[in-house]
Amino acid sequence: MLFHLLQYSIVGFSLIEWVGFISGIWGIYLGIKEKLLYFPVSLIYVVASFFVFFHQQLYSDSLQQIVFFILINYGWLQWLRGQKANGTKAVTHASKTWVFVLIGLVVVLTAGMGYFFKTYTSASLPYWDALATSLSFAAQYLLAEKKIENWLVWIDVNIIYIGIYLYKGLPLYAILFFVYMIMAVIGYFKWQTHLINNESA
Repeated sequence: MLFHLLQYSIVGFSLIEWVGFISGIWGIYLGIKEKLLYFPVSLIYVVASFFVFFHQQLYSDSLQQIVFFILINYGWLQWLRGQKANGTKAVTHASKTWVFVLIGLVVVLTAGMGYFFKTYTSASLPYWDALATSLSFAAQYLLAEKKIENWLVWIDVNIIYIGIYLYKGLPLYAILFFVYMIMAVIGYFKWQTHLINNESA
């Protein structure tokens, strides 16, 4: 059904691309605002994006959406469990140990996925796609745990994806990830204020 939506064009872009574009921006806005609605909206984005990326032979990105589906549900549960009296889970820093662990995992996943998709599939830009995907896993996990560093990782992810999507002829997604990059900067400074308030409380 969703593959058929790739065939319907609105202002030069498929309907499913528009669904991904709108739900993506709305989801990040809700994430910055620390709203639980971020999670169901992001699930819509993930499903739409899976079909767009699979159609474009961006297999690492397609796999990413499956993992995101799991991580978003995990984050939803974590935010619900971690709610304080004011209705929000506290913003905190990631420990140095976890930062090094995540960096190591990103390197291993990038090398592994890049080699696999380059060798065994017709994937386009396998290593760049694998790097962006691996960083996205790290960022989504940090967001699920409400660690402020998630925004810094997302900024890097967005820069890489802007280049990938321009190369692949997906300008709407390139615009989306440019907006994401700006919103990630805003999200970092907004969460920084919350972090300072939490630490001084």
